[in-house]
Amino acid sequence: MNSRPLQRTVVVRNPQGLHLRPADLLVKQASRYDAEVMLGREGQMADCKSILSILTLGASQGTELHLTAEGADAAEAIASIAELFDHGFYELEGAESE
Repeated sequence: MNSRPLQRTVVVRNPQGLHLRPADLLVKQASRYDAEVMLGREGQMADCKSILSILTLGASQGTELHLTAEGADAAEAIASIAELFDHGFYELEGAESE
């Protein structure tokens, strides 16, 4: 059994940062997994299954966050959540065409 959490650095790419809509998407995605999924910034940790916890990070566009997951499906959780960040929570499409 591997007790070390998986880690990955993600960057907030969407123009409005980690506001309510992307935080909601993040909670829904993290809640699909049994793994404990956390985001960290400057020593502050947020539970990815709690929208209020995520919003306290105050992550604007360009903010680098440390994503960690621990549990049986941690690898899948990290990959799917990192994909949300990579795609700017699907808010980039409209911003790039303007």
